[in-house]
Amino acid sequence: MSDLNKFGYKQELKRSLTLKDLVVYGLVWAVPIAPFVVFGYVAEASKGMVGLTYLLTMVGMLLTANSYARLSAEFPVAGSSYFYVSKGMNGHLGFLIGWSVILDYLLVPPLMYLFGALALQAIMPGVPLLVWVVLFIGLATIINYRGVELTMKVNKYILGGQLIVLAWFLIACLIGISQGVEGSSVSVKPLFDGGNFSVGLIMGAISVAVLNFIGTDAITTLSEETKGGSKTIGWAMVLTILFLGLLFVTQTVVASWVWPNYATFGSLDTSIYEIALLVGGKALHWAVTLSVVVAIGFACSINAQASSSRLIYAMSRDKKLPRALSKVHPKYQTPYVSNIVAAVLSLIVCTIFASKSAELTLLVNFGALLGFSIVNVTCIYYFLVRQKSKNYFAHLIMPLLGLSIVGFAFCSLDKNALTLGCVWLAVGLIYMLYLKYVSKVQISLPQESGI
Repeated sequence: MSDLNKFGYKQELKRSLTLKDLVVYGLVWAVPIAPFVVFGYVAEASKGMVGLTYLLTMVGMLLTANSYARLSAEFPVAGSSYFYVSKGMNGHLGFLIGWSVILDYLLVPPLMYLFGALALQAIMPGVPLLVWVVLFIGLATIINYRGVELTMKVNKYILGGQLIVLAWFLIACLIGISQGVEGSSVSVKPLFDGGNFSVGLIMGAISVAVLNFIGTDAITTLSEETKGGSKTIGWAMVLTILFLGLLFVTQTVVASWVWPNYATFGSLDTSIYEIALLVGGKALHWAVTLSVVVAIGFACSINAQASSSRLIYAMSRDKKLPRALSKVHPKYQTPYVSNIVAAVLSLIVCTIFASKSAELTLLVNFGALLGFSIVNVTCIYYFLVRQKSKNYFAHLIMPLLGLSIVGFAFCSLDKNALTLGCVWLAVGLIYMLYLKYVSKVQISLPQESGI
């Protein structure tokens, strides 16, 4: 409470989360089997070097996690990059980053709802897509309404189920390779292929693979519900990225050994399902399909909606969004109004983008990579310039290296993603000017750097 009082806030949300809870939350948010969905696309973008792509993405995210960890220890407040940039650099820039990250946090839930609904519709084509979407949204909203503790209990069971299916998949792949399944070949090419390697190629592939790490930064939105001190958030983010990276590299390398020629997949969308059918038959094929539905369409969405409601809560508390969105439930101590608003927005987005999930993915990547990049810049400015830190390794070298990877990936985004993202930022700028000059809202936060 003293930390929040220092920044002019009072403790409203319930502090109940441990380091273990946060790591489980981050893992379920990002989904340990997330490469199952985009494996074919990453393989094509990297010309088969999927292991290298995920390894370098993990390194870039770990370096970026250092910046989040340092800033979350200084500013242990819900709001993630919005609050860090506002306090560490400038409130106006922080608002625009918050606006950008809102795009990320608000669009991830409907994107996941659509992925899950599309998978179920493939199994039961007679059921309309929006029926599954409404079911997913309803369950996620109820669970988040009841409190973060219930969310964490659900997370643990779903995480266990994902890891069981992943272990089954890996064992089946290794058995298939040992038995010489058609086309299998053990080689170093998934980690490095000198004939196809180029920095630009791998950075372009990273801009796709980074989608699987989105959500690790969402751990920071739970700062006001965490026990164990201000460093708990940073440790949770680092451990989550490390665990995810190792799982991602392992599963993609093994899958590449089973099916080395990515050009022969029937569809890039179903590449992993084809591998599962080859090495494990219909049983594994169904298990992988259902695990993706539960993990992405349900579990990830619950956590994504929890994060988006916390960001809305933080910005509305600062009067950057309607103040009613910061209301907290008297019994469950959850930001229930922002949770309901996030659910309604998800339904609207799902209705509009029901057949345009690709465009939705582009917008999500824009918000995430821009947020990651600016947080690295903020870490450098706040500690070196404002705090006069002499710890150049933690406050300069590591953020610069992180920025070089996530920033390059941001610049490698599809032109449509950059265009749509810039349009969203332009809308945010107009809204910020309206707040400042018409509504007379104070955009800058107290004691910001004033850059």
